[in-house]
Amino acid sequence: MKRARSTIFLINFADQSERTIIFASLMATKKTDRLWKLLIVCIGLSITVMLFLWGYEWWMSRKAHYTRYDEFGIDIPTNYSVHGIDVSKYQRVIDWASVKAMNVENVHISFAFIKATEGNVNEDKYFERNWKKARSANVIRGAYHFFLATKSGKTQAENFISSVDIEPGDLPPVLDVEQTYGVPVVKLQQRVKEWLVTIEEFYGVKPIIYTNVDFYKQHLEGEFDDYPLWVAHYINKGKPRIYRDWHFWQYSETGRVNGILSKVDFNVFNGDSADFHKLLVN
Repeated sequence: MKRARSTIFLINFADQSERTIIFASLMATKKTDRLWKLLIVCIGLSITVMLFLWGYEWWMSRKAHYTRYDEFGIDIPTNYSVHGIDVSKYQRVIDWASVKAMNVENVHISFAFIKATEGNVNEDKYFERNWKKARSANVIRGAYHFFLATKSGKTQAENFISSVDIEPGDLPPVLDVEQTYGVPVVKLQQRVKEWLVTIEEFYGVKPIIYTNVDFYKQHLEGEFDDYPLWVAHYINKGKPRIYRDWHFWQYSETGRVNGILSKVDFNVFNGDSADFHKLLVN
């Protein structure tokens, strides 16, 4: 009788083990099915997002292509021969061929400064597109970094370097420094110097400093006078009100140019086309 009970117990145990294995197998199959379904949903969503982004850029590109202005919308300084703009994500999708083709009374866009990076890690979301499209349209390009005085100058330079490949015919790198964020002048100057030195060592070319007249006088004067200067000043019509030599002058932030939906900053180069080409990277 004990042997029979033992046999029945073993049979029941075997049946239970088999049921457990079958149950586990079913659960594993269901889990695999759920993972496959989740994967398919993720792939579907990714494709949908990619199609949406592609469609949006295509639509914006067409809209930019058909954006036309009779004039630039601002007074253009007549005693300069080399004209340009500067852009960032705020101009969104740009039709660079239209920018290049616009010509009003022999004034046309020859160059563009394009925002590349900001701070330690950020890259302008339209930089890569603008950087490639500008060159394809034969607009001479330059890349700039928006400086955060609260961050390491070297780390910010490394962020720029990781994003920007400068080629012969491009403008030198630009440091856009226009706010202190409460950082003492000495510390600000130290970090600016770190950025400039790191960039010059890597690219082998002296960077350009961008800032406004008042900021230069209050925070940079005397320490960075040997660097090429791109200065913002919107009051004077003939030239910026600054004591030192300068290369570029941003004289308006409300210009209009074909191929760009919004207003844009306008600039001139302080010299003729021969002087301008001497400044370009070899």
